[in-house]
Amino acid sequence: MNPSLKSLLLSVSLLASLVSPQLLAADKDTDTVSKKVAALRLAMIDADAKALKALSSPLLSYGHSGGHIENQAEFIEKIVSGKSDFVTMDLSEQTISISGDTALVRHILNADIKDGGVANTIKLGVLLVWQKQQGEWKLLARQAFKFPPPVTQ
Repeated sequence: MNPSLKSLLLSVSLLASLVSPQLLAADKDTDTVSKKVAALRLAMIDADAKALKALSSPLLSYGHSGGHIENQAEFIEKIVSGKSDFVTMDLSEQTISISGDTALVRHILNADIKDGGVANTIKLGVLLVWQKQQGEWKLLARQAFKFPPPVTQ
């Protein structure tokens, strides 16, 4: 084999061995975070206090589109008590970006809800911040926002 070709192949193999484990770890974390988001969605619909607590950090900052902010206990109580009842919830256009032990998840939330027993349909943008804590991804922060009204001319 040509010495320069052999050197090139060796360099490419070395580079691939260094990059591949990092890419595989990122893919694994992205998949894990995606599953955590799906589990959070179900826990919110089912009003499952145990699952909501397991998925979220004790330091949770849960921001609503109207500006109200809740801690972990308030977030769980509001859902479990039925004060905030997610009847249905669909998430679309989800993106996940991971940097170290932090994952940023963005999606559009479409839901049928009952807030204080009053039925409503909502469409919100949502940013979730997940943090890997002791090997587990936990929801650290959530901020919802309303989309601006369409511009009419």
